[in-house]
Amino acid sequence: MAGIEAMNSGPAITVEEHGGDVLLVVSGRWTAPHAAEVERLAAMILEATRGGGSVRIDLAAVERLDTLGAWVLDRTRHELGDRGQPADFVGARPEHQTLLDEIAYRGFQEPTRVKTSRVVDFLADVGRAVVDAGKDFVRGVSFLGEVMVALFAVLINPRRFRFPALVHQLEFIAFRGVPIIALISFLVGAIVAQQGIFQLQRFGATPFVVDLIGILVLRELAVLLTSIMIAGRSGSAFTAEIGSMKMREEVDALRVMGLDPVQVLIVPRILALIVSLPLLTFLSMMSALLGGGLVSWFYGGISPEIFLARLQGAIALSTFLVGIIKAPFMALVIGLIASLEGLAVQGSAESLGRQVTSSVVKSIFMVIVVDGLFAMFFAAINY
Repeated sequence: MAGIEAMNSGPAITVEEHGGDVLLVVSGRWTAPHAAEVERLAAMILEATRGGGSVRIDLAAVERLDTLGAWVLDRTRHELGDRGQPADFVGARPEHQTLLDEIAYRGFQEPTRVKTSRVVDFLADVGRAVVDAGKDFVRGVSFLGEVMVALFAVLINPRRFRFPALVHQLEFIAFRGVPIIALISFLVGAIVAQQGIFQLQRFGATPFVVDLIGILVLRELAVLLTSIMIAGRSGSAFTAEIGSMKMREEVDALRVMGLDPVQVLIVPRILALIVSLPLLTFLSMMSALLGGGLVSWFYGGISPEIFLARLQGAIALSTFLVGIIKAPFMALVIGLIASLEGLAVQGSAESLGRQVTSSVVKSIFMVIVVDGLFAMFFAAINY
């Protein structure tokens, strides 16, 4: 029999051999204040039991055991097992056994790295992106169905609709969005006019800049500018608001109270977008035409009377309607994506930032896709 112990009621170990097997009687306090002694005794256990058979570690005499002591003892047991000496704990108190079970020492091994080709990795990334895009499309269609069901329920029972929320969103989207939409559209119209005059005057065709501004602004530019600005301004705000509510479990609280989050949160926002975007698109058209007219007057020598007369000859009602017709559909796309990304927020600020970024990027991308689809449609029907 050999005894190994420390001073001041510290950790101690007694080593007993029985027919080739080893019994380790652990006693004392195996706690953090005695960390140095605990580590020294653990190393001595490995030396004292070298060449023996199976090992039993008796913990009945342990006075105190904390996380550090339990972890070192469990690590030592694993190290004995790794060198071919099965080791087990015996006689542990229930609280000590619970601590040993929870500590569950595991060795830290470097994961094996699988060598792959860069081409394979690139193709895998492309495939993963395609699959994710498909999943997003399916989620979007499913969410559109939920919104339509909620809207139908509101139409059946109008008392369930939150009109104050709709008015609040109209103020936020339409009224407060007027300055930035008008300013951006005015500047873009002025820039298009200046560049058009600069290029057309080489061919003596400066008056045709009016046709360029009128058709481009009314059919494409105004609705695109407005939709992109709304996606970056209001769409990101929707995602952040709904995402914050999701993080604080307010969406779950609505469900617990028997309210449908789609009816309460989503429907008023999407309806406000559908109403606001055509109005802001009209304002954008007028602002861009004003900016183009002023630049044509000062830079190209085209007076306002000539500008208006030529504009009337260049455009028709269909030119104006093409831009206005696109606006509600783009508003629906922006509202769906912003709301869906907000509901996808998890419980961290990082997730919120990621979903807001994703909302803006996807909204702008889908706005351009929808505009391209409408362009092909109107060209096919010669409208």
